[in-house]
Amino acid sequence: MDEATALPAASLLQLIWLASPALPVGGFSYSEGLESAIEWAGIGSEQRAADWLADQLHLSLARADLAVVAQAVPAWRSSDHSRIAALNDWVLETRESSEFLLQTQQMGRSFVEWLKLHHGDAAQLFDKLPASYPVAFAFAASRTQASAHDACLAFAFGWAENMTAAAVKAVPLGQSAGQRMLARLAAEIPTAVRHALTLSDDERQAFSPMLAVLSSRHETQYSRLFRS
Repeated sequence: MDEATALPAASLLQLIWLASPALPVGGFSYSEGLESAIEWAGIGSEQRAADWLADQLHLSLARADLAVVAQAVPAWRSSDHSRIAALNDWVLETRESSEFLLQTQQMGRSFVEWLKLHHGDAAQLFDKLPASYPVAFAFAASRTQASAHDACLAFAFGWAENMTAAAVKAVPLGQSAGQRMLARLAAEIPTAVRHALTLSDDERQAFSPMLAVLSSRHETQYSRLFRS
């Protein structure tokens, strides 16, 4: 589907549901290094937190997980299981810290458990695939009429909601500040998605060294609210 094609209401609502932080996959329990950045990288204000998350969107999410979602949606639709397994392996192999690996594994497992309630064949498809979160999300999105572009938009906005909520709790910030940050991320997500859709396998990457260092430091951070 072309990105300009309007989604039927049922598919649009399904996509919104998949991206909702209320989905029981545990996204709210992770800060993806932000909690460490607050202590060690000076992310102590709305502006600094907004800049940090915008950079993470473009430099990390767009080049890795969003690119995987973009490629996994058509692979699921064509039942290209070798391609799906390769994408899933790439996600698991390129996580730069134990916390980031545990996050995508746990969220993937939880997403699959949720899928079993709504897609009867999900259990069989995932029996031999310990699905990472982006690959599990792409499966669910592929069952709607959404394009890969729209699936990536939904995935990115769900990430933005979780990360903004983490910043509000951990900096801490007020709810109005959180909404301003979310508005900024929402404005930047289409650019990030367009970039993700252009990436080939050779161009996809998960290389964010400062984020990896902060994630590793989080493992021994004295006081923590989040699991990463």
